[in-house]
Amino acid sequence: MKLYSTNNRNLTVDFPEAVFNSMPQDKGLYMPQEIPAVPAEFIENIKDYTLPEIAFQVAASLLGDALPTADLKRIVEEAVNFDAPAVRLDKNTYVLELFHGPSLAFKDFGARFMSRIMAYFLKDGEEMLDVLVATSGDTGGAVALGFLGVPNTRVTILYPSGKVSPIQELQLCTNGQNIHAIEVDGTFDDCQHLVKQAFADQELQEKRRLTSANSINISRLIPQTFYYFYAYAQMQKQGKTEVVFSVPSGNFGNLAAGLLATKMGLPVKQFIAATNANDTVPRYLESGVYEARASVQTYANAMDVGAPSNWVRIMDIFNQDREAIRKLVSSCTYTDEETLAAIEAVYKRYQYVACPHTAIAWLALEEYTAKHEDEVFAGVFLSTAHPCKFPAIFPVEIAAAIEVPEQVQEMNLRVKQAVQMEADFEAFKTYLLNL
Repeated sequence: MKLYSTNNRNLTVDFPEAVFNSMPQDKGLYMPQEIPAVPAEFIENIKDYTLPEIAFQVAASLLGDALPTADLKRIVEEAVNFDAPAVRLDKNTYVLELFHGPSLAFKDFGARFMSRIMAYFLKDGEEMLDVLVATSGDTGGAVALGFLGVPNTRVTILYPSGKVSPIQELQLCTNGQNIHAIEVDGTFDDCQHLVKQAFADQELQEKRRLTSANSINISRLIPQTFYYFYAYAQMQKQGKTEVVFSVPSGNFGNLAAGLLATKMGLPVKQFIAATNANDTVPRYLESGVYEARASVQTYANAMDVGAPSNWVRIMDIFNQDREAIRKLVSSCTYTDEETLAAIEAVYKRYQYVACPHTAIAWLALEEYTAKHEDEVFAGVFLSTAHPCKFPAIFPVEIAAAIEVPEQVQEMNLRVKQAVQMEADFEAFKTYLLNL
């Protein structure tokens, strides 16, 4: 498998190099040189496959000869050992629950697969691998649990102070062992910028073996395609083959993975990129002007991204053709007030508790459905995190209906361990050099 930089298609590397280096020196992102289609027969009969079987088929098609079949199968089965059910709410509305992994967020798909891929390619006696990750909420927890105890790795998580929920913070800061947390006085964009600066710094490149666990790393993006294929399999099982996906979008890795799945042959009628007040992409699709702005804090904190990294991958998939994107992707934005109203509406209508990100995805699907009343399709909105992660968001009645998993109750007994830091690259660089 070969991959190229989105800034220079002539700059190509093999899969292990893309995994460990995360980002090309020209500051592009890696994309597969070839995106092979899965067999048509596989799609026609996908309802007959389990999630691990689907994940293996998709990974094998995309990765090719990057690693032996038996090893890839073992990695997939270890990484994807939890379900992602599409729960039916009414005749044509489904919520795809992606929070049944250990960190209770969809990021478990990417983090668990990536950690095992890195562990596979790491050789005994090699230099310590420093994994850097910026998080706006759920990524850090998934990466922490994915890499906890993995030999010869050291994880440093940067998160914005006061902008993640208490449970999310505990997931970042209470692991110990090879997991380190930095509480940055700034926004997620500041955290992400510090990580990107680290990869561009020559001294750090010489003295530390750096890689990223954000969705800029291709090995985290690939496994996010798995649940789109699996969702389609569940729809096919119910006789529904026209599918619309509503995707809560922040750094846009989730949507990029869905679009990658379509390039591999997954039939999708429409994607909806549902955003909060951080509306860089909706504004671009409407006006044609791409203008990143400072991120705004909202109730859907994992989507608080003003400069989404993965948008360059989406532009690359469509050869920079905005109109081609608009044919398959619509986008909309919602306020905190609309988000809270949606949480209450979903609970009142379905007795279902949706986290803020999930509620935004539902709102977008509702809006799309209202505009396409004469069309028949299955609407699937993605639920990216367990609602227990956001206890302060819900009214008392709804909060009482949340079943708090045992691992969350146990986590409340742990002690927070984090280094406080200004959004200053020299301070971050010094910290990394002193690890």
